Amino acid sequence: MKIILIVEGSYPYIFGGVASWIQMLITGMPEHEFEVIAISSSREEASQWRYPQPDNLTRVHDVYLMDYLALSEGRGPRLSPAEAQACLDWFAFAGHADLEKALPMLADPKRLGNPLTYLASPAFWPWLMERYRQETPYGSFHAYVQSWHAMVVPALSLLQQDYPKGDIYHAVSTGYAGLLAASLRFKHRKPFILTEHGIYAREREQELWQAAWPEAEFKPRWVDYFYHLAQCAYRTADRTVALTSEARAIQLGLGLPSERSVVIPNGVSYERFAQLPRLALDSAARGFVCGAMVRLVPIKDIQTMLHAAALASRQLPELELWIMGPVDEEPTYAEECRALVHELELDSFVRFLGLVEVTEYLPHVDVLLLSSVSEGQPLAILEGMAAAIPWICTDVGGCRELLEGSDSQDTAPAGCLVPPGDPEAMAERLVQLCRAPETRTAMGQAGRERVERKYRLSQVTEAYRKLYDEVVSGWPG
Repeated sequence: MKIILIVEGSYPYIFGGVASWIQMLITGMPEHEFEVIAISSSREEASQWRYPQPDNLTRVHDVYLMDYLALSEGRGPRLSPAEAQACLDWFAFAGHADLEKALPMLADPKRLGNPLTYLASPAFWPWLMERYRQETPYGSFHAYVQSWHAMVVPALSLLQQDYPKGDIYHAVSTGYAGLLAASLRFKHRKPFILTEHGIYAREREQELWQAAWPEAEFKPRWVDYFYHLAQCAYRTADRTVALTSEARAIQLGLGLPSERSVVIPNGVSYERFAQLPRLALDSAARGFVCGAMVRLVPIKDIQTMLHAAALASRQLPELELWIMGPVDEEPTYAEECRALVHELELDSFVRFLGLVEVTEYLPHVDVLLLSSVSEGQPLAILEGMAAAIPWICTDVGGCRELLEGSDSQDTAPAGCLVPPGDPEAMAERLVQLCRAPETRTAMGQAGRERVERKYRLSQVTEAYRKLYDEVVSGWPG
């Protein structure tokens, strides 16, 4: 079986939870051939592989969204009135849009034509002018058009490229990856599976409201656009996988048909982490070590963690904080974090270790921290739990289900939850756990047992193996 994974802003160029999951999925199914369509914003983002290439990964196809800036106009559209209307329904983010008709048109350069030429053609331009009159009649028309170009042209350019044919397409998010998978499902008449590690549309919404661009008057349309892309994927995918029951409920609320929805959690190599010794059992004889397995990027909110460490250190002079993860993904943010360490006078006990082999450090860690503002179901939490280390996590995504459990056999917590963006709450929990070694041991043991029972990598791999076989064997023709 040839499986085409479609990935946006991740594998193999970004180190992190989703990319690590992809690497584990590919290596866990050596009997299948994989190809990856890697969607990156720019060529600079796809300059270096972060993972060794598995033997059964035969090719990576790179696509760059910002390449649309180099487009020049070309042939115009050749659409019937019904086809032109189907495309406009899609651009209107209409829930009734005929995706089976619209997506093949949008992806066909012989029918839709060049994206720039299409937007200026009678098939689109009058519709756009009417939208302008309805939405922002007193705003800048030029800015309005540019906003539409920035939104639509990258997607059309993405769809109109050539891609491999596989036995199944597997998108690892909605957004551009899910849109492309939906289009290829219709083009090649092959099934499409969607896995969401987080709720992509909600994450983009959060980023958009905080970003300086686009202008405030255009933000609502961009938010609607990403929810529209999500609904295109939900309506088209033959199966959509959520990591948790909570995430599945959100997907259903956004329009996912329940009969095509399944839950498959993340998993880790239990043996790799469970065999690690627990050297951090007597913090009285050494420093109290807090660890963080995390990328230095804004969504992880490292600065809240640093403020929490500063507050806790007033009562815990023996405190150390080891931050394990790549620092080069967003250099500006990483530098802001380093500057904050100096400003808060934390230089003596905060260490940025970079991308390291975490199994060499985890035996010395007393408590692990996660201060993210958004998460799916973090692999880092599962790795720490398998190593019997308690957690202090923000109450986002699937963190609560991991730490508190989801069934009657989960009788003890594996850590503590705190609100996002609340360094005082995180510091308070840090102090409490430092002074309660028995509690730390009990939480660590509860976490290890939970991973052994429900979150082993072998269980996840087998679930996807069965899902691939089920969907492909049930595909007509």
